[in-house]
Amino acid sequence: MSAAERIDTDVLVVGGGLVGASLAGALAASGVPTVMVDRADPASVLSEGFDGRASAIAAGSRHMFEAIGLWEHVPEAQPILDIAVTDGRIGAPASPLSLHYDHHAVGEALGHLVENRLLRLGQQRFLATLGNLRQLAPVELVRVVRRETDVEARLADGTRIRARLVCACDGRASRLRAEAGIRTRRWAYDQSGVVTTLAHEKPHRGTAYEHFLPAGPFAMLPLPDAPDGTHRSSIVWTERHAMAQKAVELDREAFAREVLRRFGDAHGEVWPIAPKFRYPLSGLHADSYVARRMALVGDAAHAIHPIAGQGLNLGLRDVAALTECIVDARRLGLDVGHADVLARYQRWRRPDNLMLVAATDGLDRLFSNDIAPVRLARDLGMAAVNRVGPLKMLFMRHAMGTLGELPRLIRGKPL
Repeated sequence: MSAAERIDTDVLVVGGGLVGASLAGALAASGVPTVMVDRADPASVLSEGFDGRASAIAAGSRHMFEAIGLWEHVPEAQPILDIAVTDGRIGAPASPLSLHYDHHAVGEALGHLVENRLLRLGQQRFLATLGNLRQLAPVELVRVVRRETDVEARLADGTRIRARLVCACDGRASRLRAEAGIRTRRWAYDQSGVVTTLAHEKPHRGTAYEHFLPAGPFAMLPLPDAPDGTHRSSIVWTERHAMAQKAVELDREAFAREVLRRFGDAHGEVWPIAPKFRYPLSGLHADSYVARRMALVGDAAHAIHPIAGQGLNLGLRDVAALTECIVDARRLGLDVGHADVLARYQRWRRPDNLMLVAATDGLDRLFSNDIAPVRLARDLGMAAVNRVGPLKMLFMRHAMGTLGELPRLIRGKPL
């Protein structure tokens, strides 16, 4: 690639993270000429030390990955067959009033757990097969100029890219969002998420557990067994900031003891087998998802509490909706960056995302306390949902990402 290269394309995707790579892949697989630029070295994001998290890929998101051809490239995914939700206090038995989702009721896995580094590996393998995609990384974006009829980007190596639309997939601190003057509503939680991978004595049988504690939820999420047969789970342990920092500093034995105090011995003995990470928790929602010839996607538009494990899935539904809007416009010979195309995307996604932003914030505030009347009310509520079949099915479909006005890709239908 020469320093003065000029590239013409339909869509420029800025940011090659989990959402950005998914968007670039969905567009290119659907026949849309696409360029993706990212400042990160693709090799660096595959290391265990880069990101120790695992993501819950909801059934609807998996349908999209299957439809575009990405899923077959993901090396390991653990089906989530059941979800068990309980309420309790540290060192005390969980409330007998609980909520249980069973995959037999819907005829497919409720979702899959995939380590983020393995999902990135699968994305890279998939993107390498797409003829409509140019990947430029690692490279710094110098500037983006959004005009009435097109977008022009200049990279640090001199490359110039002309596109009809730029998609900001550059995260919570989105530079493109700030340059467009789009305001955001932000809030911080007095909580951090402690993330690591545990080995454990007994098999998890594909069950994901979420145990609500006064400081925040404790999730034990099933991973595939290691090649030597070791049973593994990913944990997301939510604590107040100071306690979370102490947790990541604990030695192996002390950390295992604290896990058992919160989760119990359903998995037998446990021990950490990966680096521990601490992530301060916060929320964000953009006042607009679009500007002239620009769409915000994923964390650039919204960020939520991980209490329901839906953050990435919201971004993937953005991907499916925006891809459909672009493909439909292109098929009719229309300008893919026109304001009408972007308005359709915003009408489709912003209300859904706003509802889940509010729901996850409310759930965290409802469950992250130890007030006796509140605890009783939420336990009775969970028990009621568990007993009322139609209501329980509604909650299950919501967790699976298969409820509402679904994009065709989320329904598993190629564009």
